[in-house]
Amino acid sequence: DSNYYYCLMSRYEKQLAAYVHHLTFLSQSDIDDIIQNSFVKAYQNLNDFDFDFKFSSWIYRIVHNQSVNFLKKSKKTQTLNIDDDYSEITNWLVSDTDIEKQTQDSQFQDYIRLILAQLKPEYQQVLVLKFLQDKDYKEISHILQKPMGTVATLINRAKKQFKTIYDQNQY
Repeated sequence: DSNYYYCLMSRYEKQLAAYVHHLTFLSQSDIDDIIQNSFVKAYQNLNDFDFDFKFSSWIYRIVHNQSVNFLKKSKKTQTLNIDDDYSEITNWLVSDTDIEKQTQDSQFQDYIRLILAQLKPEYQQVLVLKFLQDKDYKEISHILQKPMGTVATLINRAKKQFKTIYDQNQY
């Protein structure tokens, strides 16, 4: 049913686009292509959906795979766009009150993006899902197809690595 498909697109399109952007730092047109291809793939494979999981986790998994495939095919280097607001991830990752005050400064936002770009891709993925997409451990586990214990470990290590890089390069 095309009405149902349109409803799904309307509900998830913006948050999925934000996820792809935070994960890949691609241009808006590339992000739009990934999202469109993901919705087509989801529609074609709707019969494969496992009702034991949330639909949002399933569609995020498809988008995640499409993003990875796009990067592999295009072999583009990641470039950082500087128009995003990373204050939320900053507040979650670095709880020092002096640092929280600095999140209002756009230069500090750029600095946070640079730190994220230095993290391993798997650390970037879990931090984006947890702190920018507000996914719980179970959803992250399903999206990344990793056990929840592994997800918890990755988040912990990513936060430590983020803090280490921050401390080494004090803003």
